[in-house]
Amino acid sequence: MMKSAVTLVLSAALGASIIAQQKPPAFAPIPAPENVARPPADAAKTASGLASIVLQAGKGTSRPAATDMVTVNYTGWTTDGKMFDSSFARSQPSTFPLNRVIKGWGEGVQLMVAGEKRRFWIPQEIAYNGMAGRPAGMLVFDIELLDFSPSPATPPPDVAAPPKDAKRTASGLAYKSLREGKGGSHPNPKSLVTVHYTGWTTDGKMFDSSVERGQPTSFGLGDVIAGWTEGLQLMTVGEKMRFWIPERLAYKGERPPRGMLVFDVELIAFK
Repeated sequence: MMKSAVTLVLSAALGASIIAQQKPPAFAPIPAPENVARPPADAAKTASGLASIVLQAGKGTSRPAATDMVTVNYTGWTTDGKMFDSSFARSQPSTFPLNRVIKGWGEGVQLMVAGEKRRFWIPQEIAYNGMAGRPAGMLVFDIELLDFSPSPATPPPDVAAPPKDAKRTASGLAYKSLREGKGGSHPNPKSLVTVHYTGWTTDGKMFDSSVERGQPTSFGLGDVIAGWTEGLQLMTVGEKMRFWIPERLAYKGERPPRGMLVFDVELIAFK
């Protein structure tokens, strides 16, 4: 089997194995805020009992929908000040569907705009509600909403063909930057990359998504389809691109999905 036909599903499995073998760096718990025990008098409250205060203003007026994918940094404490979870301990933001988390998160993050940071006091009834093995009682979260987008099951409006403003390479790969990265260096064909991605066929059917799984994927850039190997070398860390990959640079008609494939890819890291 040619390496260009190695599936992204296989790459995901390899990436998960690589991540599991890496020893996480030491992480000092983040101290609890002074008002962790109860919401202050000026906290906004919803009918469900969710309380919150804005710690940092965001940008714009758009807010996530109930089924959107959100990317956040967060830390959670019990009301006695014990930290039980933090994206900072993993050294990267978390991305997940908003309708697959506790009710207090689903409700609260929909109040936010990109760039905003809030502190939430989530009553037990809309947190883990007594679930075994989970933190009990009211929970307190500091959440920063970095980005949000429609569910991966919803294809982009230009999924059928590259738009006029898409760039093209000599191979026929078309691409468009959706979000700028940090600049600087690019991966090379031998790099190990860590990404979030979603793939669709040109009729709008999603066939794979690390975003939906809520887990970034790591793989060798020389072990995937040719369109990925070429396309990711155009990216910098933090950048998000949309690629239209002709069949000859994808699976060459040898296996499904066939035809041109469309991918949204976010480059998280490489080495």
